Amino acid sequence: MIVDLDGVRQAVLRGDGAPIHSMDNAYYKAYTVASVGLVRKEDSTKAIADRMAKNPPSSVPTTQLPNVTYAQGASPSRPAASDRRTRRERRPGGQFDEECARTALAKIKDKMK
Repeated sequence: MIVDLDGVRQAVLRGDGAPIHSMDNAYYKAYTVASVGLVRKEDSTKAIADRMAKNPPSSVPTTQLPNVTYAQGASPSRPAASDRRTRRERRPGGQFDEECARTALAKIKDKMK
């Protein structure tokens, strides 16, 4: 899944046999890195989740942000200053998603604007 910084889907690839929820989850992960991670210079949804886990509990009520997840597996793409996309590639298990996204980016980095 590729989204721009406005959260608009730019490209989607779904593997054969992927569970029905995988497209939504892929979008949420890419959206999270684009909307939360890049601002804080965090390079994955795992980095965001790790930072949040270290913060002390707050008495301020929190609500789930629409389309935001802290599940592991998204990685931002920044091959050029003008690039505004976040990439995420799917492989079974969130623990593999980040590595998979980075591998996919490395294969296409010279084709990106």
